Amino acid sequence: MKTLKRVVLIITAILLLLIIIAYLLPRHTHVERSLLINTPANQLFEQVNTLKNWPNWSPWHKIDPKMRIEYFGYQQGVGAKYTWESENQQVGNGSLTIIKSIPFDTIVTEMDFMKNGKANSNFIFIKKPSGTLVTWIMESDLGWNPISRYFGLMMDRMVGPDFEKGLANLRDVAITLPAEPKSAKPN
Repeated sequence: MKTLKRVVLIITAILLLLIIIAYLLPRHTHVERSLLINTPANQLFEQVNTLKNWPNWSPWHKIDPKMRIEYFGYQQGVGAKYTWESENQQVGNGSLTIIKSIPFDTIVTEMDFMKNGKANSNFIFIKKPSGTLVTWIMESDLGWNPISRYFGLMMDRMVGPDFEKGLANLRDVAITLPAEPKSAKPN
């Protein structure tokens, strides 16, 4: 009986320690990746700002090309929204809405991953001499859920490679876009 009490006390102490540690972990996650793409900002911006273009470059659309997508609101810019449903656990279910769109500069989206919480994603387009530096950022508030805070420690390793693939896909799509007329001013 003493051994059983001791085991229960040790397990309780370990669980309590893990919970205390969880509340000392960061509450917010930040994942960021960038890629310099030899394409004008306006063309890259349009690929991201128009949600019906996302299947061409989004890494999650490549993971499950059969996911069910439904579009709502505008086709592009603020208010454009889509929902997705996927049998693939890497993709899951959710919705994405563009909540801010500054032409050729910034796009902010709000993502709802249903039971897995919400996050904001930013796309920033910076003109460089050799093209456009595209930065993709995701930020999320993990709240008070101790399990989410532990997952937050792995978020960069879990999502970062997908962002890298998505930016590489965006670059590959940009290569296929028609060149801008020479008389047009680059952004």
